[in-house]
Amino acid sequence: MKLLLDTHVFLWFIGGDARLSSQLGSSIRDPENDVYLSVVSVWEAIVKQQLGKLSLPEPAESYLPKQRRRHLIAPLPLDEESVAQLAGLPDHHRDPFDRMLICQATHWGLTIATEDAQIRAYPIPVY
Repeated sequence: MKLLLDTHVFLWFIGGDARLSSQLGSSIRDPENDVYLSVVSVWEAIVKQQLGKLSLPEPAESYLPKQRRRHLIAPLPLDEESVAQLAGLPDHHRDPFDRMLICQATHWGLTIATEDAQIRAYPIPVY
């Protein structure tokens, strides 16, 4: 399986949050799965931390990449082909960060690991 972690799922995973299901946690740790964290999630976390809406033990711009590497999660850069997916994306969701994750998942054939019900309105695989 090729998983793209939604920002909240990654934060739950690295923080040991009980809201993360044991099944999803196991899938993230499974070396047979390709697991990705988008640069879009790092961008989102930086913005939320600056606005005072996200508390982390360190600045997001250093903490998230460090945790991503620690947990052997691959980075997913933002590319033109993914951004171009916005042109045909239905307007089910207003969150620009989530919309870009949907575009990346569409372009790269990834399954999004999320608890966001609005993402399920799109024709993409969701875990």
